[in-house]
Amino acid sequence: AQILRVMDFAHQALVDNVPLTKRDMYYKDVPLFKAQGTVDRLVDDLAVTLDLERADLKIRAASKGLICGTRLTIHLLEGEVISINDSEGTLIPTGETIERFELKEDISWVLVVEKEAVFQTLCRFQFASHQSLPGPGLIITGKGYPDVATRQLVKTLSDNLPAHIPIVALVDGDAYGLDILSVYKYGSRSLRHENEKLAAKRIEWLGIWASEIADLEVDLDTLIPITLHDEKKAGVSFISQLDTECAYRKELTRMLHIRRKAEIEILSGSSSQKSNSLIHYLAHKVCHFIEMSA
Repeated sequence: AQILRVMDFAHQALVDNVPLTKRDMYYKDVPLFKAQGTVDRLVDDLAVTLDLERADLKIRAASKGLICGTRLTIHLLEGEVISINDSEGTLIPTGETIERFELKEDISWVLVVEKEAVFQTLCRFQFASHQSLPGPGLIITGKGYPDVATRQLVKTLSDNLPAHIPIVALVDGDAYGLDILSVYKYGSRSLRHENEKLAAKRIEWLGIWASEIADLEVDLDTLIPITLHDEKKAGVSFISQLDTECAYRKELTRMLHIRRKAEIEILSGSSSQKSNSLIHYLAHKVCHFIEMSA
């Protein structure tokens, strides 16, 4: 009954030529689906079975990712122009609604951030145009595991920006942070059939690394201990994709050895001192990647 309902929604969307989000579908029949994840899985299964992309079924995921940085302007098919600024996040529109991106030539870097709270801190300090950096950049967050619209934007930047402009990610130094990075870099298991169009192979892990904890003068006892879930996550199949990234695997092994998670929060707390530590850390690391990419 559930898959038939999903097919009915898709058919109606195609007939009416009006795109439908998975969120819309769920709320149209909550008693039947019971959970949003049910709709997400059925839509993906239907697309794979028909050898189509979700966009071909007029079904899209609701946007949740944010971007800040004045060097990017987004032109929509309906004629609207979205101008991004340095002090607050702008919702990333779905790929189906975008006509083209317009990038300023002086863009120097792109930073993808795992957590929205860290993203908001960086916006507050206008880090995208911060004086400690050699040039302006863009900051993007998918608010945890990224939605398709965020991945499409990062993929577009990965494919089209010159090689000397680094695209780097700030994620927790644990198995979940690396899993989020792997979704950007290699693709997700649930959308395997679309990974070639969504994987941003150029993205690199900026931090936080477990090996940096000592240099950051962080007391191990203040860090969150890893759990059984963390250990299981570190052993799942996605980690095998990191075999080619020896440094990534070493950092994960180090996390398991010290039994602590290197979370971004060790640099970004509520105090101004911690916020300044975050800015200093990111400025140093971004400058390093720019030099390495030159």
